Amino acid sequence: MPQWIALSRTQHADHSYLPRQGYTFAVNQAVAPVLLAELPKLLPHYALGFIQQETGYQAVALLSLDGQNNLYLHSDGRWLGSYVPASLRGYPFTLANTEEGQKALCVDQAHLSEEQGEPLFDEAGNLAPTVQRTVEFLNQCEQNRELTQRSVNALAEAGVMEQWPLKLERGEGQEPISVNGLFRVDEKALNALEGEAYAALKGGPMALAHAQLFSMSQLSQLSERAKFHAQHATQEVPENLDSVLDGVDDDELTFDFDS
Repeated sequence: MPQWIALSRTQHADHSYLPRQGYTFAVNQAVAPVLLAELPKLLPHYALGFIQQETGYQAVALLSLDGQNNLYLHSDGRWLGSYVPASLRGYPFTLANTEEGQKALCVDQAHLSEEQGEPLFDEAGNLAPTVQRTVEFLNQCEQNRELTQRSVNALAEAGVMEQWPLKLERGEGQEPISVNGLFRVDEKALNALEGEAYAALKGGPMALAHAQLFSMSQLSQLSERAKFHAQHATQEVPENLDSVLDGVDDDELTFDFDS
């Protein structure tokens, strides 16, 4: 797990950071938080759902069958997919809440260095250009995350969430695997809402609800990826596994999800 260190001009002016090399940090990540803005990019490649946390539900993309092995990740850290969820692309940086209710730029301690890497600050004490670009990306993601969370909360308040008893096939000779702890939109409950309650979900909440329902057709992605990894465990896996599983191009630090 990352150990986040809040960056300070006075404490870290002479420090550097080690850029992310692939996505190895997500090797055991079973889900990835998702944003409303990236739904069109996610839908062709990910099954979406919700998990329950202390503060409520969170919209996520499913990455694993067993909760331990990220099926979108190669052993060398490459992301085996056409689109990487935005929540993973800012690493090794993140924005964290301070006690004063503000956002602080943090870096994973494992990527903080006094001897090598890329500079965190320039000679004038400002964030280095590459770091500043990451901050802008994280800020845009944070703004959309708040909008996404409001949409998730609206669905929960409307009473259209239900537990998702998900079972997926793993191939001949293997028992189906149960994926626990997931929630989904109850389509019957959604369609049964009366006019005013239904209209209240217009916009983000309804877009998220329909995206989650439509995305369930991508559940086969997880099963197919599990089979592919098992069959090619000792072979070189293509850099873009979606080239085998009907893929497109990747994005990096950009918030232009319509491009």
